Amino acid sequence: MHIALLGNAGSWYAEDLLRAAGDRHTIVAVGYQHLSSEVDLSGDSSSATTVYSQGNCLNQFDAVLIRSMPPGSLEQIVFRMDALANLAASGVQVVNPPRAIEVAVDKYLATTRLAAAGLLVPRTIACQTVEQAMAAFESFGPDVVLKPLFGSEGRGIVRLSDPEIALRTFTALTQIGAVIYLQEFIEHQGSDLRLLVIGSEVFGMRRRNHTDWRTNISRGAVAEPLEVTPQLVELAHRAAEAVSAPLAGVDILPARDGRLVAIEVNAVPGWKALSQVTGVDIAAKVLAFLEN
Repeated sequence: MHIALLGNAGSWYAEDLLRAAGDRHTIVAVGYQHLSSEVDLSGDSSSATTVYSQGNCLNQFDAVLIRSMPPGSLEQIVFRMDALANLAASGVQVVNPPRAIEVAVDKYLATTRLAAAGLLVPRTIACQTVEQAMAAFESFGPDVVLKPLFGSEGRGIVRLSDPEIALRTFTALTQIGAVIYLQEFIEHQGSDLRLLVIGSEVFGMRRRNHTDWRTNISRGAVAEPLEVTPQLVELAHRAAEAVSAPLAGVDILPARDGRLVAIEVNAVPGWKALSQVTGVDIAAKVLAFLEN
C-alpha cells in the first residue's frame, strides 16, 4: 500500500510505522500546514477536487493515516477538515474519517455522543458566562474538574474546589472567549483504563498514577497490564462507534463505587506505552487494518 502519514515525520509513531511497514508498504509523511487543494474540471482526473501536501497528490495514495491534530486558526482547521473530507469522498481511505476527528476533538460534542449511545459519562455542564459557571460550580459540590474544550494528554485540566479561585478562573476564561467546560469529579483509585480499538480488535492497559489524580501517561502515570474483558470490549466498541472512529483510544474510569465511566474518546490515539505493556506490535495491527 501507498500510505500518507499526516503528522510529524520525526515522531516516534512515524518511525514505528516505518519499522512495521518494512518493504510491504510505502509510507510518506506529510504536514497539515502544507495542505492545498485544487478544483478543476478540465483534466482527466476522476475527481474534480485534488488535495496536495509537500509535492504529493494525496488522491493517488491508497490511504491517509492521521497521526496529529495541530492547532490553527478557525479558517485553517475548517479548511483542513474540508480537504480531508473531499479526499475521502474521492475514494481514498482516510483514518480516522474527518467527521470522527471533528467529533472526538470536541469534548462537549464527544460527551453528548457517548451519552446518546447509552454509555455512563460524568455529569457535565458547558456554559459561556461567569454566572452560569459559578452556579455550576456550586451544584457540583463544589468539587469540579475544568477542562479545555479542545486538548489532550491532560493538558489544561484542573480541579477546582475554592470559590474565589474558581471565580477568577472563570472570569479569565470568559475574557478570552472560551467555553467553560465542567465535569463532576469522580472518586477513583488512582487509575483509569485505556482501551485501543483497531477495527474489530481491542487492546488495553491500566494507567496508574500515585502522585496525581490525573492518570495520563504524560502526567506521570505508569502503564500496567489489563485483562480486557468482554464487558470492556463492548464498552470500547460502543464508544468508538459513537464518534464513528474505527481507530480510537477510549478512556474508561473505574469509580470507587464500581461504575465504569466513559471519560473521552481519542481519534488520534497513541500506542507507545500500550505496545510496551502488552507486547503487541500495535503499528503492525494498524497497518493490517488499513490493508484489510
